Amino acid sequence: MRSLLYCLVGWSILICSGACALVQGAEPWPEFRGPTADGVSQEQNLPVEWSESSGVAWKTPIPGKAWASPVIWQDLVWLANATEDGTRLSAVALDPRTGTIRHDILVFEIAAPQFCHPFNSYASSTPAIEEGRIYLHYGSAGTAALDTASGKILWTRQDLPCDHFRGAGSSPIIVGNLLIVAFDGFDLQYVVALDKRTGETVWRKDRNIDYGTTDGDAKKGYGTATVINGGQREQVVIPSAGATIAYDPTSGAELWRVNHGGMNASARPLFAHGLIYINTAAGGMKLLAVDPSGSGDITGSHIRWKSAQGSGSRSSQLVLGEQLFLIGDAGTATLLEAATGKAVGQKRLHGEFSASPILADGRIYASNQTGETFVFSADNRLEILATNTLDDGCMASPAVFDRAIYLRTQSHLYKLVREGQGAEAESGAK
Repeated sequence: MRSLLYCLVGWSILICSGACALVQGAEPWPEFRGPTADGVSQEQNLPVEWSESSGVAWKTPIPGKAWASPVIWQDLVWLANATEDGTRLSAVALDPRTGTIRHDILVFEIAAPQFCHPFNSYASSTPAIEEGRIYLHYGSAGTAALDTASGKILWTRQDLPCDHFRGAGSSPIIVGNLLIVAFDGFDLQYVVALDKRTGETVWRKDRNIDYGTTDGDAKKGYGTATVINGGQREQVVIPSAGATIAYDPTSGAELWRVNHGGMNASARPLFAHGLIYINTAAGGMKLLAVDPSGSGDITGSHIRWKSAQGSGSRSSQLVLGEQLFLIGDAGTATLLEAATGKAVGQKRLHGEFSASPILADGRIYASNQTGETFVFSADNRLEILATNTLDDGCMASPAVFDRAIYLRTQSHLYKLVREGQGAEAESGAK
């Protein structure tokens, strides 16, 4: 009997170790748009079809109102969260196997929150995570670093001013020992690099853009930086209203800028084929491809193409080999030649879109604001493989981890898997 008991204990340890190793070895989803900052995942065996009654490993309610996308590192899925009135800003961590909430941490209490437009939320900025630490950003309301194991707050900053006017949206990124984020508001527009270890300011650069107006509403941006190696140098490229600027990440020195017009830019720039693809959102050139090897004002010399075909103001684009995939706000999916901007395909969907699509397991996943996720084949036919409906819509973009899609709707976080892969989930998380 004792031998049998030891055998059973041994098997349970082995099974647990195997499950833990599976999660430990999975590719993290560390920031807005994933491990390569472009919405692409190398995970396989992902689900194609799901509904409220199938393909859901677990579904956990997330009280409050927040549009930040999930980030995932090893054994925790993290979300930035907020109350609808913005008085409590928090961080929530869930067990990816069961959906159980492991941490619910109050990060900031705000006595008098700035105005936030109902279309936005007080926690729309996606955190950045790395081994042992997560960095949360709520615009000028505060930025913080937390220990991911204990949930302890390591440092905070609430002295970076900006009137976001309609709410913040720019997400932070990690570059070496720096945490870089843009503040493009009604009154002030600048980029700041903080020492991720201490929260201290390393550099801060005003945008110095000629917006052509004194109206602060036309100066707002929601852009998240992209780090590239173009022109034999590392660059941090950050869109804003009116222009996109590339900075030296070490010093904050401006490397180049393109004056393209527009406002409220939120799409994260993409880098492929030696070009950086920029969306100008409301107005301006709409979508343009820029050679980032120049210096100074390269508006007249390094724009390779520009197009208004199918471009929206919210969702980021995808690179599909030699093509770009984009979704307009009102739900038109478009394919463009990446080298020329020429349209090669288009399909009308239904619903409005704010979330950015992802590319994984040979398929495109795009979620709208009313609860539908369209699954496309990743080729030039724009073939819809499935249309999956959940009870609530998505403002946040999906995350991918360990053969599952993590989808945050306006009320819940879902773990979506192929049928038969979610049996280990605890029913109590539903």
